[in-house]
Amino acid sequence: MDRKTFIKKMVGTLLIGIPAYSMLGCSSSDGSDTQPPPSNNTKDCLANGTQSSIGGNHGHTLQVSVVDVQSGSEKQYSIQGSSGHSHNITVSSANFASLKGNQQIQVTSSTGDSHTHSVTISCA
Repeated sequence: MDRKTFIKKMVGTLLIGIPAYSMLGCSSSDGSDTQPPPSNNTKDCLANGTQSSIGGNHGHTLQVSVVDVQSGSEKQYSIQGSSGHSHNITVSSANFASLKGNQQIQVTSSTGDSHTHSVTISCA
């Protein structure tokens, strides 16, 4: 079978197979009309903690705990992670107040190995 014939057969199979599979999936019912509960996509630093994104990352990591957010006191973190050099960031009391209000913050790391990183902390 040449490439052109193979592609035609695959496209034909997909054009018939996907709608047929969808119809079969829709036809199987257990008789219940229950809907899945709505997902809670609300980001909440005090309930769920934080997640961090480090620009230009090459092995750095950051974890800001719920306890730190609750405390709200200025704190310095090392973001070295698996990188071969160190950077620090400072999260101020004002930054923690923003996190408590479920707003993301952005800080710049100290210089390490002749560069800095932009660090974004948001609610999980």
